Amino acid sequence: MTTTQRLLLVEDEPTLRELLSASLRLAGFQVTPAETGAQALQAVSEERPDLIVLDVMLPDINGFEVARLLRERHPGPGSSGHPPVLFLTARDAAEDRISGLRAGGDDYVTKPFNLEELVLRIQAVLRRTSGRQPDRRLLVDDLALDADSHQVTRGGHAVQLSPTEFSLLRVLMENAGQVLSRHQLLDRVWHYDFDGDDSIVASYISYLRRKIDTAGPKLIHTVRGTGYVLRKPSP
Repeated sequence: MTTTQRLLLVEDEPTLRELLSASLRLAGFQVTPAETGAQALQAVSEERPDLIVLDVMLPDINGFEVARLLRERHPGPGSSGHPPVLFLTARDAAEDRISGLRAGGDDYVTKPFNLEELVLRIQAVLRRTSGRQPDRRLLVDDLALDADSHQVTRGGHAVQLSPTEFSLLRVLMENAGQVLSRHQLLDRVWHYDFDGDDSIVASYISYLRRKIDTAGPKLIHTVRGTGYVLRKPSP
């Protein structure tokens, strides 16, 4: 792939940082390396990267906190807001995955990993968070999604979503009333070019519900053994 997309690589282990930097440059990316959370926060303001590859275990502040600070300092997704984040970590516990999602992460890769797979995951995040917005406003009950402004409201109140959460909600709203399987959502939202782990779909559905369904009647439903559907509440 030939691209001028800019990556910020935040990894405190020098050998791994150099290896990843070289590999990602060979894949066609522009790479800015950083080794601490403080350097990462500064680099985001100065370099405006298209995506951050962010190690969780850093010497000053952990990657989850870096992602939270980014959302505070650069609210809203897109070029004027925080870039998408792909976490790198040796920790694969369920609570760490949830922490990553709550911090605004868009994907989560555990060490050790295959370099080719990492490049594919980066490409997948970039595809779903850049320029794939529909040309209309979506409305289901009191839930509204505006693609042009990249805003979501429920009952007139703004709902803050990460780029991946926005993409997932958009697919659900475009297919309101239709049951979508995990595999379909993995394909339409994550665009994996390999056999991805569909458990990430359940994690994002759970977190999206916390932001969407606590402000009114339940809209996102699980169809046991089939998938998920977004529909208006029953009268």
